[in-house]
Amino acid sequence: MNALTIPTMPLRDMQTLAVAIAESRLFGIKTPDQALVLMAIAQAEGRHPVEAARDYDIINNRPAKKAEAMLRDFIQAGGTVKWHSLTDQLADATFCHPQTGEVRIDWDMKRAEAAFGKKDMYAKFPRQMLRSRVVSEGVRTLWPLATSGMYEPGEAADIPAKDEHNGPTIEPDTRDVLNAEVPLKAAAAATPRAPVVRGPAEAPVERTDEQWQKWLDKLRGALGVLYRRDEVVEIAGRKSIADATADGPPWVRREIASMLAEAYARFPEDEPPSDDGTEAHEPATEDVT
Repeated sequence: MNALTIPTMPLRDMQTLAVAIAESRLFGIKTPDQALVLMAIAQAEGRHPVEAARDYDIINNRPAKKAEAMLRDFIQAGGTVKWHSLTDQLADATFCHPQTGEVRIDWDMKRAEAAFGKKDMYAKFPRQMLRSRVVSEGVRTLWPLATSGMYEPGEAADIPAKDEHNGPTIEPDTRDVLNAEVPLKAAAAATPRAPVVRGPAEAPVERTDEQWQKWLDKLRGALGVLYRRDEVVEIAGRKSIADATADGPPWVRREIASMLAEAYARFPEDEPPSDDGTEAHEPATEDVT
């Protein structure tokens, strides 16, 4: 995919827009942090960050992708859908993709009640809920890239919310000791790298699958040592992430989106900034590229 066709947005602009999205209450996103991480995921998948409000939901503090967005991405990837039945009692469709074959998926009210129990949404909007179940299962079966590694909101609502973390924590003094022992941070601070400016005629970076995997391993390591959500957002907004999602194959874009979502979900939604007088932890400044 040509990097010049991928819309990107600076982190500062994304933060401003995230506040507006959360305050508007128009899209079911309650906080700027929720809006910002969904925007980062959208940008990592090669779409404009503002499309996050259209394509994603936050259900039980988990990101979820709407069935309509899954189906759209499935069709854009070459898939087709033929509906055999779409009523208040039965949704039945055949999904086809040139690379993965064909599958027929059906959901009826009896199966939905056995799986999820009696739900108000199934009583009020049975056809729409059954349709979403069929779309989610069919797309996940043939082309899981279109799910972005997420559940559809109706599915996510049936997953119990994560319990708050009650295990051991690292005290600030211990954090300072650990940070001092990490050579990567010191090396990166001593030798800052100049930003890479890609000219309009410059070809995208070409990597083998093995090189892409090594790049992903570095990103996974960088995300694994973070302490706060804003650090995840900072990494998600880096140019190297935007370049990787522009130049990388679909499986790389999926891995990036999945790792960012998992890293964001590790931290409590309302974790306050450090105010104990100690130096705040800083994310590693070395670029994963």
